[in-house]
Amino acid sequence: MDGGPRVPEQRRPDSDSEESTALRFSVLGPVRAWRGPDTLATGSPQQRALLAALLLREGRTATAAELIDALWGEEPPSQALAAVRTYASRLRKALDAGVLVSESGGYAVRGLPEGALDVATAQDLATEAEKAKSAGDLCHARDLLGRALALWDGEALAGVPGPYAEAQRVRLEEWRLQLLESRLDMDLEQGCHAEAVSELTALTAAHPLRERLRELLMLALYRSGRQAEALAVYADTRRLLADELGVDPRPGLRELQQRILQADPGLAEPSAPAAETAPAPVRPHQLPATVPDFTGRAAFVSELSEVLASAEGRVMAVSALAGIGGVGKTTLAVHVAHQARSAFPDGQLYVDLQGARSRSAEPETVLGAFLRALGTADSAIPDSLEERSALYRSVLDGRRVLVLLDNARDAAQVRPLLPGTEGCAALVTSRVRMVDLAGAHLIDLDVMSPEEALQLFTKIVGAERVAAERESALDVVAACGFLPLAIRIAASRLAARRTWTVSVLAAKLADERRRLDELQAGDLAVKATFELGYGQLEPAQARAFRLLGLADGPDISLAAAAAVLDLPVEETEDLLESLVDTSLVESAAPGRYRYHDLVRLYARACAERDEWPPSERGAAISRLLDFYLATAAGVYSIERPGDRLVNHLEATRHPGLTFTEGKTAVDWLYSEANCLLACVRQSAGSGMLRRAVDLLWVAKDLAESGANSYQYETIAVALRDLARETGDRRAEGRARTALTNALMVSDKFAQADEEARLATLLAQEAGDLAPCCWLPNDRGIIAFYQGRNADGEKYLQEAIDNYRADGNLPGEGSALCNLSRIRVRLGRTRSAIELARRGVAIYDQLGMTVRLANSRLALGIALSAAGQHSEALEELHEALRLFRTNRQRLWEGSANFRISEAHLADGHPALAAQHAEQALALRVIGGDWMRANVLTTLGLALNRLGQTDRARACWTEALSIHEEHGASEAEQVRALLVPAAAA
Repeated sequence: MDGGPRVPEQRRPDSDSEESTALRFSVLGPVRAWRGPDTLATGSPQQRALLAALLLREGRTATAAELIDALWGEEPPSQALAAVRTYASRLRKALDAGVLVSESGGYAVRGLPEGALDVATAQDLATEAEKAKSAGDLCHARDLLGRALALWDGEALAGVPGPYAEAQRVRLEEWRLQLLESRLDMDLEQGCHAEAVSELTALTAAHPLRERLRELLMLALYRSGRQAEALAVYADTRRLLADELGVDPRPGLRELQQRILQADPGLAEPSAPAAETAPAPVRPHQLPATVPDFTGRAAFVSELSEVLASAEGRVMAVSALAGIGGVGKTTLAVHVAHQARSAFPDGQLYVDLQGARSRSAEPETVLGAFLRALGTADSAIPDSLEERSALYRSVLDGRRVLVLLDNARDAAQVRPLLPGTEGCAALVTSRVRMVDLAGAHLIDLDVMSPEEALQLFTKIVGAERVAAERESALDVVAACGFLPLAIRIAASRLAARRTWTVSVLAAKLADERRRLDELQAGDLAVKATFELGYGQLEPAQARAFRLLGLADGPDISLAAAAAVLDLPVEETEDLLESLVDTSLVESAAPGRYRYHDLVRLYARACAERDEWPPSERGAAISRLLDFYLATAAGVYSIERPGDRLVNHLEATRHPGLTFTEGKTAVDWLYSEANCLLACVRQSAGSGMLRRAVDLLWVAKDLAESGANSYQYETIAVALRDLARETGDRRAEGRARTALTNALMVSDKFAQADEEARLATLLAQEAGDLAPCCWLPNDRGIIAFYQGRNADGEKYLQEAIDNYRADGNLPGEGSALCNLSRIRVRLGRTRSAIELARRGVAIYDQLGMTVRLANSRLALGIALSAAGQHSEALEELHEALRLFRTNRQRLWEGSANFRISEAHLADGHPALAAQHAEQALALRVIGGDWMRANVLTTLGLALNRLGQTDRARACWTEALSIHEEHGASEAEQVRALLVPAAAA
């Protein structure tokens, strides 16, 4: 946003020219008018008051007496009527002809297009939101209310005088709060309770007597696991109402307090509404029997049933189900067909087209069988495909018949078998998506949800056995990848073996190399199902299927797949899309692809069996590692221009992606985080340890992101241990360097310092310069957090010297800012500000973003310590913006904490509480110890706002954390609780 006035939304312009010249008005803020993009002069405050009064009457006429009363109330000036006429005349000239009209001694605003007045737009959006909520679409309703609330631009009718404007301001503000409460209620209904706490904390501070906001805050805190604070809100509210109004909280608030005390399960997050039960199945004609244990798929059953129900009056209803082998296409189609039998009283036809086999059914053969089933004599059935198809359509004319074409090869096989007449319908199942089947309703069938999978397993095995070992049962269905065929096979094996427990089966399926062999029972086998699809692939498709299945990530991007296959991106995309069409690979999103877990195991088995030479398997993973390392190094370089780390990394043979701007680079890093970290883990044990360690190190932003911190730390530990086992001191030193950073993020400072100490020794032994720059910087930060200020100064000065020796200007800037933090603690604020400004200057010079945010954070802290709160807040808010832009969630939380401290010191407790809540929701660098500090600050802010019980709850939790960690801050918090207890 540019900070200029908001132009009211024009929702449905009739044409481009009308849109560019149409009048628009705003009253939800200052009273303003626009013609197209141009702001119109609306005159003096009294003239704007007249315009507002007319606009808010929605076209109704206001008499001169009413307008005089609206502008001046009981004491109008002697020339009030003349003044009204003058204001009206001036407005008429400023607006379009015919907009402000004189009528019956009064005035009215008429002929405005829809969307021309912001308050009318807000009313329309609120009405639509209510309809969407009544229809159960909370997501859409919430979005509509958000759009309505966004139309407010500060106080309604700001700066407009007169009793009418004052009354309308009160009304509009009350309406805004009601809309806000409704939106927050929907936030909680959709599980956004943690995010809502910060906003509700600020709102209750601004509107302390509004009980509905207090009620929502209690519920949000309770659902966030903060029961003590929720109850403290009630205590604060009861005391405030008694002191201010002499009343008790309303019954709804008292009831909520009791329900929280009783841990009422009804207060838990609302669950999604149950799907409607599909109609009971009926007896088929030619359809196979439906399975007695059909489970789930309610949404698909409803969707397909709706399409089939529409067959009457349509030329033909065709639904084509596509999906991987074993996903339950036939089972679903047969089930739906049984349910729809009453809509097709003239019969149901069925055929297995055997499209996944080497010899699929010929359409003319199928038509012969269909014609006989429909009563056609053999002598009347012609020989050619075209004649049989024409006769088939003739025989069906006037009938209502459902045709189920199971396991089709492609659209060409299906077309001659479609009825093509009104009242008939066809259901088609295939492993191929039939995008070329004209008019077909396409459905991609995925695996079952975990709940559906467990239900199916329970129906086959028996409720008693599953109830006794529910966790093991969940392990079994997860090992089956929630694939219905695999679940049915596993459950059938268990049902046939009364001496087996569920945990025995789970243990057998836990071995990935044996899993596909275990999933067979009688003539059912998951591997055989996959084999049918694999056997039909062209050689290039089969190679792609095998090699891409080797990658461990949850999915794979097109660019990464091209690296694995060592092919151009365009050729790779063609191969992947062809695999998607066969349902062996899924399209996770545009440009991203994934395997079902069992299909991946099968692809790897095929790679071991068919890939030649065998070394190509390792080469494929090596190319993927090179791709990620080269691309991550490029991201690091864009984020940190001039940083020398990338000059110390292992060389790569395969290129990565190149980026021209920072946002795209950062987006890539976080969208690829899980795949990148999976590649690190996978590559470490395959003779590629050094490159894997370097990839982890250069992607260290992931350790600070919050979302990937634990995963990053776990992998760093694994790489450290592997490097130690193999005796690679250089790799071990770098793995410990990466681990140091991860441990610092998670508040494990003692462990981090020990890792950094050992990493320093290893780097010195190996003659590895790079860690010797970063490690003293990290140790200086650790010493700061542990209160060892002298050690911290020593380490950070060493880091500055080492960075300078390596020519690493950004590293020097980082150490300067960290040294600034220590100087703040020592009370040397002038030195702290000077050091932080030097860091900011370095990052500004280099055009860096993430590190510039860190330096501005350090400068803001130093300025705040010096009492320069206004300047401090400028720096801290800029740091917050940069952290948010670069997706540094934990640093974003830390910036909010420092902003909270600055606001508290500057005498703004409501803003301090709001930012402290945001810090808690986001989490902060420093783990539980820093969380306790945030809680302490939040308690101080709440205490100043008069919310003493909730403040005490925050301090109690903070004290518990500090005592658990043996932190010196415990004494400070304990002192806060003593006067609170005495009060």
